[in-house]
Formats: sequence, structure tokens, C-alpha cells
Amino acid sequence: MIKGFVCMVLLGVTAPLSAQTGVDTAGTAAIVRQATEHSEVMKNLQYLGDLIGPRLTGSSAMRRANDWTVERFKSYGLTAAIEPWDFGVTWERGVVIARLLAPFQRGVTAHSWAWTSGTDGKPLAGPVVLVNVSSPESVSVYKDRMKGAWLITGQPANIFNPDGPPMTASDSAARRARQGQFRAPQDTSAAAVARRRQFQTDVPYVLKQAGALGRLTDGGKEQGLMNMSGSPYSVSPLPNLVIAHEDFAQLARLIQNGVTPRFEASVTNTLGTAPVQQYNTVAEIRGTEKPGEVVILGAHLDSWDLGTGTTDNGTGSMVVLEAARAIAQSGLKPKRTIRFILFSGEEEGLLGSAAYAAQHAATADSIQAVLVLDNGTGMITGQALQGRNQDEQLWKDLLAPVASLGAKGVRQGNKGGTDHLSFIPYGVPGWNFDQESRGYNHTHHSQVDTFDHAIGTDLIQASAVMAATAFELANLPALLPRGVKTPVVPRTIAKPSAGLATN
Repeated sequence: MIKGFVCMVLLGVTAPLSAQTGVDTAGTAAIVRQATEHSEVMKNLQYLGDLIGPRLTGSSAMRRANDWTVERFKSYGLTAAIEPWDFGVTWERGVVIARLLAPFQRGVTAHSWAWTSGTDGKPLAGPVVLVNVSSPESVSVYKDRMKGAWLITGQPANIFNPDGPPMTASDSAARRARQGQFRAPQDTSAAAVARRRQFQTDVPYVLKQAGALGRLTDGGKEQGLMNMSGSPYSVSPLPNLVIAHEDFAQLARLIQNGVTPRFEASVTNTLGTAPVQQYNTVAEIRGTEKPGEVVILGAHLDSWDLGTGTTDNGTGSMVVLEAARAIAQSGLKPKRTIRFILFSGEEEGLLGSAAYAAQHAATADSIQAVLVLDNGTGMITGQALQGRNQDEQLWKDLLAPVASLGAKGVRQGNKGGTDHLSFIPYGVPGWNFDQESRGYNHTHHSQVDTFDHAIGTDLIQASAVMAATAFELANLPALLPRGVKTPVVPRTIAKPSAGLATN
């Protein structure tokens, strides 16, 4: 419980119906009271992270999470089920043993980039070389250096050190110049874009064909943290190891100073052989007056697998579950249906939400709005308008009952990188709440994305805000105006050019 929440918001919910936007705040006090006085968000989050664990899409843990969340929604009085969609091949992370051999010997912590091959457990040793693979022409220039080598294909990330001196303008210019030599000129024509995409698919096959042992990728964070990614839509036959930024930067410095490091690694990963289905968890509270019209609250249930996927995005998923509980157990009934969706496949490219949006495209015009939470454990601070600047007053009115909880900022701006984006091409109003950072850029995708970084008071606040605004949207007099509809091109699994896959 967060003491004082309810008394602070009572003044806000007694406001009359907004003349401008039609936002009816009646009843939101009861929902906020449920969310703040009877919260189960941390109990559910701990179970998800500590008992089910990381939920890589395609894994057995992901399916356990789907089934468990169905049962949790049902226990709160909702109808719930899983909905299938077509994924790609599965991938299972194996053991990596890595070490620096020269100029001195020491162990190196490394993790495989997802959906990349291993070494069949055999140790592969060779020099570390810096190569340019930004274009077919550059690959040809560097091809002779690749055989029997571990490849670095870019400069170290720019990691800000809060305890060190700030980067000067000359430092920044020098870094940009170094990075620029690895950047191909950009032709923006459709044909050129298609060629670049195909080339990026071909690169790991070309490098393997050239005899490279594997790639080394900058962890991209400070203090040994990793930034994991990868997708079944871009499977690599070449090992790709993510190593700590500090190790990557050292290798780059050695090469820059004319010293050739030597590196050795053995990797055991398992790639599936055939595409599989995955599932979104879908639950709902049926509307009393317009059940065919829907407000969607969403978050992604899948995660990366170095930690336990707590802040990305167990937090958002359990807030959505808690918002469902708060509404259902408040005794209030929304006029429109409120649907709660926990997507899978977000980390591999918004795949689960894109599949859901496509499967339900025929009813897109009946979706009032999509609200997503996916920026960590931090409290909700407000809303970015996602290009719908005409809705500024609407969002001020929606947030008025919870403004005293800290959710009051309404700003012009776009949020990217998560599941609300899958609905916008269908004209559906979609938003991702602004949140306090609370170290999200450190924890997400990393090995420290664990329950001990979750902040209970913030998640209780977020549950109250999501539940209240969803209920208000469900009770608006009319559907919100549609956005511009744009063609949706189905994403397909990338395939290498002819002659590369078998080499």
C-alpha cells in the first residue's frame, strides 16, 4: 500500500465531465483505491522473475509464463486465453568459454548474440582483427585478413563515465571521424535500401565463407554489463560473442597501437530446425454498453535471458495484470471492453504485437486506443502524444485524477521501440507512457535485469495510472478519431543470397 494515495486523488476525481473531451472521472477513485491498498503487483512480479525466470521467445519458460498469466487473469475474474502466432526457429543459449591469449592471458566474460551459431563446443583461437564490412566493396578489401580470425567490425561504443572528465569537442570529432570510415554512403532509393538490407543478411555468411572464426560485439554498457539482442529473422551461421565494453575497448586500443591480440572461445548454442508458433496472453473485461469497442492495455511478457527479465518487461506485464485486477475488483463495469494483452516476441522486433495487429486488422477501427508500458520499473510521469497533438487536452483530462501521484506531464513527442507501434499503421491511437528512468538503461537487456531492481511504490503507482486512464477511455462518449492508415508490409524471415547458405 502507498499511504495517502487515495486521499490525494479524491479531489481530482470529483471534477465534472470535461466539456472539451468528454472524460468522465467518476469511479476512478475506487480503481485507484484497489490498486494502492490491495496491490499484488510485487508478489506477481517476484513469482514471474524468480520462479519462471527469463522468458526468451520460443523457450519453454515463455510458454509457462503464458499459461501462468492466463490463470492469474482468470483468478481475478477475467476471461483469458492464449492466441497463437507464427514465430521463427527457436534458439537456446549454450555455454561460452572465452579468454584472451595475447598480449597476456586472462578469462573474458562473453555471451552469444541471440540466434547465432556456436563452435560445436570446440575452442577456436586466432588473432583479433578490425575490418570494415559496411559494403560489398569494403568486404572485398578486408577479405584476406578474415581467415582464421575473430573480427571486430566497428569502433567501441561511446560510454559516458560519470566519474571521469567530460568528452571534449575534439574527442567527439575524432570518434565521429573513426566511425565514419566504417559507414557506407547512403543512397535512399527503394532499390538501394533493399540492396543494403540483403547485404546485411548476407554479411555473416560472407564472413564465414571467408574463413572468419566469429565476431566480437561491444557489450555497449559500463561496468561489464551486456546489451543483448538478436532475432530469428536474422539467423547467423557465424558465432557472434558480446563481450564487456571494457574488454572490447582494450582490443580496439591494442589494434590501434599496432598490437594484434589473440582470442579463443568455445560456444555451444542450439538452433531449431523448423519455425514454431508462439503465443500472446489475452484477457478482457467485457463492456456493458459497447462490448465490440475495445481499449487495449499491453506490455511484453518475453525477455532476454541474461537476467530474469524483470525491468524489461516483467514490470510492465505485471502492471497490466495488476491494472486488470484493480478494475475487475473495484466493482465498476466499463462501457467498452478493456482487453489486456501480454505480447511475446517483442524483443525480436515487435513480432507478437505485429502478428496480433495483423490478425485483428478487420476490427482495428473498433479499438479505442492502445496503452503500453515498457520503460522499466519507474513510476509513470505522463504521456508523449505520439504525433497526436490534438489529443493534448484529452490526456490532461485523463491524467487529472492521478496527477497528484506524479503522472501529469503531457508533451509533444514520439516514443519508439515497443508494441504500441504495431497498431499505429492501422490508424489506431497508440501510446507508450513516459516513466522515470530508475536505471533502466543499465538493467535492460543485461545480466542485472533482476527482481532486486524493481521499485514497488513506482509499480503500484503505474498500476493505478494505467487502470484509471484505461477505464476513462472505455467510458468516453465516442471513439477517438483514427490516425492515418499506412500499408503494412508483413515481415519475412531474411534469407541469404543464393550460394551463401551452404558455404
